[in-house]
Amino acid sequence: MAGDKRFAVLIDADNISDQYIKVILDEVSNDGIATYKRIYGNWTSPNLSSWKNVLLDYSITPIQQYSYTTGKNATDSAMIIDAMDILYTEKVEGFCLVSSDSDFTRLAARLRESGMEVIGMGERKTPKPFIAACNRFKYLDVLVGADTAQQTAAKEAPAPAADKPAPGKKQPPEGNSELAAVCNTVRAIVAENSDEDDWLSMSALGTLLVKRMPDFDVRNFGFSKLTLLVQSLGIFEVRTEKMKDNSSRSYVRVK
Repeated sequence: MAGDKRFAVLIDADNISDQYIKVILDEVSNDGIATYKRIYGNWTSPNLSSWKNVLLDYSITPIQQYSYTTGKNATDSAMIIDAMDILYTEKVEGFCLVSSDSDFTRLAARLRESGMEVIGMGERKTPKPFIAACNRFKYLDVLVGADTAQQTAAKEAPAPAADKPAPGKKQPPEGNSELAAVCNTVRAIVAENSDEDDWLSMSALGTLLVKRMPDFDVRNFGFSKLTLLVQSLGIFEVRTEKMKDNSSRSYVRVK
């Protein structure tokens, strides 16, 4: 589509497994087009041999970077330099930085300062500063697990059980600290941005939620839609309206 954003996908091979490649590119495709697809590492190292099997299949350009000395990560420097070169070409509207390394925190912040949309991807071990520096951050290990579970569920049942809101649940979740944090954030967003009748559109909630919690993704909690997650929290009321074009629009407020 003509309006799709162009992204530069830059992957740190030293910190990311090749098992994530499909998920990485699938996630980027949800937001736009991967104009640049580059991966950085010392390709003479046997540690990266598994990556070589997938580079051709996904049309990813490997960038060779030798390790000049022990204990220094020359790959990070090469990736940062390339990112800035791409930025100044003005041929992209966003970057996808794939790494679990906090060394890219300043790069993410700098790209955002230049008006770029920055999507970060890495494992749950990724340091918080890097996550906070991105517009959004996605946990690859969670996405791979969700993708596998979704494929298994599709074979065995019409719909995943996790997609069904928990009936009769009236109190906010307390056993899961991450879910409790989401619940509190949703409540604050609704309170601050709702209309005179205390309703807020679900689409607006989703946009504001990601801005406040860059690593938020409904799949982290076993759901496929934000509406289902909000309903499962038990303290929100959800209303759905049918539009003239047969589409639907959902709204949420605190019970």
